[in-house]
Amino acid sequence: MAKILISPSKYIQGPGELKKLGQYVENLGKKALVLITESGYKRVGSAIEAGFNDSQAVMDVCYFNRECSKVEVDRIIDKYVNQGDCDIIVGIGGGKLADTAKAVAYYTKKPVVVCPTIASTDAPCSALSVLYTEDGVFDQYLFLPKNPDIVMMDTEVISKSPVRLTVAGIGDALATYFEARACKASGAISCAGGKTTEAAVALAKLCLDTLLEEGLKAKIALEAGVCTEAVEKVIEANTLLSGIGFESAGLAGAHAIHNGLTAIEECHHMYHGEKVAFGTLTQLVLENAPSEELEEVFNFCIDMGLPVTLEELGVKEIDKNKLMEVARLACADGDTMHNMPFEVNEDKVCNAIIAADAMGRFFLGL
Repeated sequence: MAKILISPSKYIQGPGELKKLGQYVENLGKKALVLITESGYKRVGSAIEAGFNDSQAVMDVCYFNRECSKVEVDRIIDKYVNQGDCDIIVGIGGGKLADTAKAVAYYTKKPVVVCPTIASTDAPCSALSVLYTEDGVFDQYLFLPKNPDIVMMDTEVISKSPVRLTVAGIGDALATYFEARACKASGAISCAGGKTTEAAVALAKLCLDTLLEEGLKAKIALEAGVCTEAVEKVIEANTLLSGIGFESAGLAGAHAIHNGLTAIEECHHMYHGEKVAFGTLTQLVLENAPSEELEEVFNFCIDMGLPVTLEELGVKEIDKNKLMEVARLACADGDTMHNMPFEVNEDKVCNAIIAADAMGRFFLGL
């Protein structure tokens, strides 16, 4: 089995880049279908329009219905692609919108440009769309034949988004190295379709080191309403380093726990990265990580405001039957829990969830 590393064709990051969108898009086609929420268009629509006014390309706008589901993908294709003449798909918004844009581009065989307005997940760079049901429950991974043609991060826009979203992105990116480490140890096949490369593991480790060094500084700067070098570094870690790291090194226990948590209604209000952060803590408990590592990661999550207990995820009362359902889904055939370098079963996962919750309460002093 070969080692494989994949990445977007072009990654662009900097303040004010959204105003240049049309100039980048015109190299891919003549007419772009811009997927964006209605509220998102009110915030950044003028910048997008300015960018297209200065280019040879034109655009049409489709408002996103806020759930990345097969139903929504089909709606966009039927109403906007099949009945229009667009030759590029552009997704501007959060992780689910990016995944929807990538799925639409895949099914219609068109290039795709992803322009996140937040740094809350590592979805933008990947050749992967995570599909959910209309009720927000995890449905399936849609593996795509290629990564986005362009990923553009306008840090001026992103730094104005709610701080919680960037922190959630830190929670998602936090899993990258620990899952990469597990996949390398187990010899798992990554999302890229091959064995883990040394480059992917190195990028995953750089992602973790950047978060631990810059995360709190970036959070404080964002809360003060400014974009600093620490913010720039965290945005890159959340998006590019984590995106390439998870995809070319692999996913393991943390994201499987996230998928299981989608079955608990009380957790539906939590962001993807917030649930992944707790999944990371559970994975570390599951693999009996060294005490020093556990202490560092738990305390980092606490400093960042990421959930370290089930109560912080919205679960007011621990119900072992519910947690066994989480564990069952996390251990489902085909999910990434089986990339761990040892045998895992539902009982072990359920016990790790309960222990991670107890450890979180310990570090919180409860």
